Amino acid sequence: MIIIRRHNTDPYFNLATEEYVLKNYQEDSFMLWRNLPCIIVGKHQNTLAEINVDYVKQNNIPVVRRLSGGGAVFHDLGNLNFTFIQTGQKDSLIDFRKYTEPILDVLQNMGINARFEGRNDLTIDGKKFSGNAEHIWKNKVLHHGTLLFSSHMPNLAEALRADPLKFQDKAVKSVRSRVTNISEHLAHPMDVMQFATLIQDHIVAKYPDARLIELTEEDHDNIHELVRTKYNTWEWNFGYSPNYNFRKVVRTEKSGTIEFDLDVHNGTIMHIKIFGDYFSKFDTEEIEHALTGVVHHEHDIQKALEPFIIDNYFSGLTTSEFLEGMF
Repeated sequence: MIIIRRHNTDPYFNLATEEYVLKNYQEDSFMLWRNLPCIIVGKHQNTLAEINVDYVKQNNIPVVRRLSGGGAVFHDLGNLNFTFIQTGQKDSLIDFRKYTEPILDVLQNMGINARFEGRNDLTIDGKKFSGNAEHIWKNKVLHHGTLLFSSHMPNLAEALRADPLKFQDKAVKSVRSRVTNISEHLAHPMDVMQFATLIQDHIVAKYPDARLIELTEEDHDNIHELVRTKYNTWEWNFGYSPNYNFRKVVRTEKSGTIEFDLDVHNGTIMHIKIFGDYFSKFDTEEIEHALTGVVHHEHDIQKALEPFIIDNYFSGLTTSEFLEGMF
């Protein structure tokens, strides 16, 4: 068992590191790591349906898709993440209890009544502090989980406050649970890094062959390349989302009510229809035609709209207000 020291808090780099270690290291491994504020979505989710787009944009919060399934989660520096990567028999690789047991051991040794509940959660007094997910690659499993230690709960709630009326799709929706921070249940105060040390020490004691290593310079170069080609791309984080129908209504004093209905396949707008009680100088079908076949991404839509004066098609509406209606 190797314990890989992790110091980087960039979410794109950290998610890429998991895939890199999974596919390039032969030994079983364990990692503890933290991210700056970000949203991590499950592999099979519709990203736009999981996030508060306006809040994410205003606060420049990165949104990154992970390899594993499950729901969307908010990370910040008060959240500690743990990862096990182990080789085994394919029929016995999925085992949420096995990989969460060391975490429960540490907490119970601290006098905290932490439990494994449901499909993949850890709780204290019925409140969730850890969600877990797994990904199988060949004969290896990647198990990772969150550990809310001292996260800022209002940010968590706001970042994941998506509008359920906007989307109709077959993607897996996140289920919101009552949550708690581990720090609220401590008999004696400590910070998140002291807590991380307790977990690492427990893993060292649990696996007699455990040894600590650092990622090499070559590892860093390869991981950064994976970030560039995958984890920091729109195609992976948003375009990979399942097909969906999107509907949003924009209402302004000058333009009236405008309803946007989109049919999006593989991240591309296949059909768009705009309804409302607005006035226009020109036929709005020209706008619908211009946006058909365009990627459902603000930059691409804005570029497609450059030849048009939006006020001519939706009297009183600005381009920025039109863009707000598309997300």
